[in-house]
Amino acid sequence: MAPLVLLAIALSAGLALASDTAPSYPPHTIPGSELRVLPVNAAGRHYQLSVGLPASYAEETARRYPVVYVTDGYWDFEKLDAIRGALVFDKVVPEFIIVGLGYVGENLDYGTLRGWELSPVPLGDGPNTGHAAEFLATIETEIIPFVEREYRADPAHRVLGGASLGGLFTLYAMYSKPDLFSAWVAVTPAVALNDGWLLGYEQEFARAGGQLRGRLFVSMGENESPDYLSAILHYNSRITARRYADLAYQFRIIDGERHAGMQLESYTRGLRFVLAPLAPEQGPGTFP
Repeated sequence: MAPLVLLAIALSAGLALASDTAPSYPPHTIPGSELRVLPVNAAGRHYQLSVGLPASYAEETARRYPVVYVTDGYWDFEKLDAIRGALVFDKVVPEFIIVGLGYVGENLDYGTLRGWELSPVPLGDGPNTGHAAEFLATIETEIIPFVEREYRADPAHRVLGGASLGGLFTLYAMYSKPDLFSAWVAVTPAVALNDGWLLGYEQEFARAGGQLRGRLFVSMGENESPDYLSAILHYNSRITARRYADLAYQFRIIDGERHAGMQLESYTRGLRFVLAPLAPEQGPGTFP
């Protein structure tokens, strides 16, 4: 047999042997995190919570913590977990619990699933959208009670955050249940959807004498589409003009970024703003 053929056979056998004996490595997990599965609810929705506990949680057993609930937990839980450590290190926020709102299962169609939960009104595909009221009721009657029963959560300091359709849901929740949360982080909220439906909802709230109390952060990316940005700017002008006496409000344009790239900076600035009153230190910091 030719030497080259023998070499090829030997190499092939060696590769097969290496493949058969290749070590397997454990998957990376986020320290201090837990997955909690809730029972299927009356609407047939099966929720999974990604829970991120503070570093001091196991030791400081008498302490209660603010909780940040974030929509699209399958995407945004990891963003908030990555941000939290730096903010806590800089002492510009207290330690807090993160609760990512998501679904049970793998390889799911998140686009369809989140459309059902996060849109306040139908968006064109019938029963698959427009169920934000039901989702908000589930958060109020099932998810929050579960978290506050299972973890040392501080009911006085609940934050709701979300991006895009999640940002729209965050604003919708604020106007629908203004006392359920103490703060809101609406990252690039989809105010433009359904011909700016949220603007009409906001106007109805104001005409009825509704009041907002707490802290609200809203942001957008400088390089998002013009129509999308126009609606957010309209909302910013509207709420600024309301001058709610008990609402601390901050608006931020993330320069040079589009719809996805602006989100990490938005969450960083948003969490810092809404949790600022609880920060261990105020003003300029020192190193270390």
